Amino acid sequence: MKPFIKEIADEDKEFQNIINELITNPTVQEMKSYRQHYETTCFDHCYMAAYYCFLICKKYHLDYISATRAAMLHDLFLYDWRVRQDGRKGFHAFTHGKQACQNACQLFDLNEKEKDIIIKHMWPVTLEFPKSMEGFVLTLVDKYCALSESFSVIKSRLFVKQPIRYAYVFLSLLIIRI
Repeated sequence: MKPFIKEIADEDKEFQNIINELITNPTVQEMKSYRQHYETTCFDHCYMAAYYCFLICKKYHLDYISATRAAMLHDLFLYDWRVRQDGRKGFHAFTHGKQACQNACQLFDLNEKEKDIIIKHMWPVTLEFPKSMEGFVLTLVDKYCALSESFSVIKSRLFVKQPIRYAYVFLSLLIIRI
């Protein structure tokens, strides 16, 4: 998570008031135990998606409260999606929206818009269109956050490994010349 964005989100009182009930829940806190994209936890990914949804939906006079709440819960699936789970049918990308919605509904009273946003946030991977503009906002924000989290790690790893690759090539050339 980008530290400066998290600091801004942490200080935004209206945003915090919307998600406080959610982020203080022990089950939602469990999301910190699961990695989402590289080093980003599921909790941090959802937190950032929630903040971006809050900002965008508020700016465009959409239902920013429902969008923010749904974004905070959109990946409440509570398993390591990289490991095959016994009894879990289908690929994670196609099924986790429904699982997250079921888990969220057990913990919180969600409105129909929030449920639809959570279930359909993986469009176009899942073929069902979100019913609301807020749903499309989360769909785009989710992809943006995933790419941002992934690219920052990939970029940092490339710069670390590059000198090692050059050293390996240089060493190989020395051995060949000898």
